[in-house]
Amino acid sequence: MIRHDAESWNLRDRHMVNVLERLMEFHGDGAKCIIWAHNTHVGDARATDMEEDGMVNIGQLLRETYDGQVYAVGLGTYQGTVIAGKEWGAPLKVMTVPPAIAGSWEELLHRKGPDDQLLMFDAHSSWSAQKPIGHRAIGVVYHPRRERGNYVPTIIELRYDAFIFVDRSRALTPVVVEPLFV
Repeated sequence: MIRHDAESWNLRDRHMVNVLERLMEFHGDGAKCIIWAHNTHVGDARATDMEEDGMVNIGQLLRETYDGQVYAVGLGTYQGTVIAGKEWGAPLKVMTVPPAIAGSWEELLHRKGPDDQLLMFDAHSSWSAQKPIGHRAIGVVYHPRRERGNYVPTIIELRYDAFIFVDRSRALTPVVVEPLFV
């Protein structure tokens, strides 16, 4: 992550998949797992502009290797608050998430009804989009003042198998753990 380029990104996501495969091998036949990671890692990169930049991710790599055995779930919000930093290594702070930009997945879901929603996608999905639509990416680093730059063009039903939409998010309170030994 030092270089912030496709090669560095791919190295990190391939490493995460390698660690997962080693854990699955260790636990033997029939082992199952749940991976909790950011949308940019679990959603299939081939359904975004990441592919054009030569990037892969956990979701894509696992779907390619374990076809039909991977279930990817994304998460999004229309507005609220989130905990993030202004840059890598910056202190965490509660940041306001402004209303989603017009025409984005989050704004379309909010317009459909300002309720929390669970969308399930399959071959008969009614959400089928012919072109990618902006999908907000809020990660460890977040820049609400540069909101337009936080959107990833996405064909949502190809990126995820399901999508959890929370109309108004609320920042979590981090658990503070005191060191046992000083």
